[in-house]
Amino acid sequence: MTETTTDTDAVMPDWEKRFRAARVSLPDWAEQAPARSLFVSNASGTYELYAWDRDSGEQRQVTDRPNGTTDGVLSPDGEWIWWFSDTDGDEFGIWMRQPFTGGEDVPAAPGLEPSYPSGLAMGRDGTAVVGRSTDEDGSTVHLVRPGLPPVEIYRHRESAGVGDLSHDGTLIAVEHTEHGDAMHSALRVLRPDGGVVAELDDTEGGTRELGLSVLGFAPVDGDTRLLVGHQRRGRWEPMIWDVVAGTETDLALDLPGDVSAEWYPDGSGLLIMHSFEARGELWRYEIATGDLVRVDTPAGTVSGATARPDGTVEYLWSSAALPPAVRSTAGGVVLDPPGMKAPESVAVEDVWVPGPGGRVHALVQKPAGATGPLPTVFDIHGGPTWHDSDAFAAGPAAWVDHGYAVVRVNYRGSTGYGREWTDALKHRVGLIELEDIAAVREWAVASGLADPARLVLTGGSWGGYLTLLGLGTQPEAWAVGIAAVPVADYVTAYHDEMEALKALDRTLFGGSPEEVPERFEASSPLTYVDLVRAPVHISAGVNDPRCPIRQVENYVDRLAARGAEHEVYRYDAGHGSLVVEERIKQVRLELAFAARHLEGGGGAVR
Repeated sequence: MTETTTDTDAVMPDWEKRFRAARVSLPDWAEQAPARSLFVSNASGTYELYAWDRDSGEQRQVTDRPNGTTDGVLSPDGEWIWWFSDTDGDEFGIWMRQPFTGGEDVPAAPGLEPSYPSGLAMGRDGTAVVGRSTDEDGSTVHLVRPGLPPVEIYRHRESAGVGDLSHDGTLIAVEHTEHGDAMHSALRVLRPDGGVVAELDDTEGGTRELGLSVLGFAPVDGDTRLLVGHQRRGRWEPMIWDVVAGTETDLALDLPGDVSAEWYPDGSGLLIMHSFEARGELWRYEIATGDLVRVDTPAGTVSGATARPDGTVEYLWSSAALPPAVRSTAGGVVLDPPGMKAPESVAVEDVWVPGPGGRVHALVQKPAGATGPLPTVFDIHGGPTWHDSDAFAAGPAAWVDHGYAVVRVNYRGSTGYGREWTDALKHRVGLIELEDIAAVREWAVASGLADPARLVLTGGSWGGYLTLLGLGTQPEAWAVGIAAVPVADYVTAYHDEMEALKALDRTLFGGSPEEVPERFEASSPLTYVDLVRAPVHISAGVNDPRCPIRQVENYVDRLAARGAEHEVYRYDAGHGSLVVEERIKQVRLELAFAARHLEGGGGAVR
């Protein structure tokens, strides 16, 4: 495809180009047909699924829906693409399927009613294992064989999901939280008839906070080894569990930070994905010898990787300064999307600040050559079990383009700094994170980076929640607040959200709003809404099942009742938008709101 530069491209500001430039995810590939791949791209202006035949080079858009599609799985034989069909981003729906070469979309599992998805595993004989979650039934797992009605093989009130299906289709791994701790899963391995083969539970019935995760069965027929993630040494790392023999092989990798892994296609080694202090790297682990060999990747963030049958590794890489690309250890870029390329941004600087729970890691960006004090945006990540990294992000780059410094804080609750750091936010939910953010804010002002009169607190999802909570509990600290898809009224949010998130909230708070009302009250932004002094901009999806719209309206009504300066933008989607123009519109509104309310702060929106 020939690339052209239009007059519109020439006058378009860089921040918009970063959103509009086509991006691609790491391609998934079919085990039995490695030339057939599936990836996600925004090339059409909306994030959708694409099929890619590597032999012919043909790429085909698979889905085309107003609010986009990102959940898809390629069958092992490469013949079918399963994709999840919800309604306008509400995450509630059914699996559909379409032939790889194109054709009609049909229900993939006739007989299963709509639900929230909770894992999907595909077998080489056409069998599928489908995880579901509903408010009425809790969690269920169903075996779906071609031409036969679905058969339920697991059910429990607490959250659970499909982990993997063994290579020969005889074993099914399920992650569950029957012990009641939604942050730390246990594992159960089932036969296709639902009979139990093995159990692994590091929580000891919920009495200690250690979790397990399914990383995948060995890709060899008759092999009963399951690759498992565990937290026994205070961080995530892999081990090999033979679910029939009952043996556990501890890899004891000498790497700091969190470690994940996947099998090489022949089962002889593991591709190790290592995350530490906001960066990522890759290694190969030889199972027979225990040798650990580094896979050469540039400094930055590896946000996904897969080993191909020929032994090469493909990975999705970026840094804060350089846009993402799918690269290969064979050399070069594997999948280069057409059209305009995203302009580069500025690199991040690492800052470590003493905090009440230990050193807090923050990533700082500022306009090239700028000196403080600058108007400064504290852009708070969601999750909360997530972390900001040295990766390309169009949102922070847009603020930098407009003259702001951007500070991103990996507060307690973030991943990548050990289990204790991630688990620390229980019971004093929100308030602990804000203590860490406050410590970094004090550093930013004292160091001369940030102008204390021009500080913006912003974030999406959990970051939006922390924004509203911070505006109420630290009213003198912030000049402007910008919250996207936030929790605003925690009690109402609990009652309206999907069942899996209710379970998570009960774990975080130690019970429901009826059981521990004082904890929900202390952690709800609505409790402090009358103390908010900064102008507030809120954006919310009207179909959001995670931070539902009713609880946002309750908060907005309280702001309006006392005449507080605020602005609300509602849009027809769920928990964020997959439509590029919609996202640009939201960022433009946020930039304009900050510019209006910060005296001498931030450039005019361009």
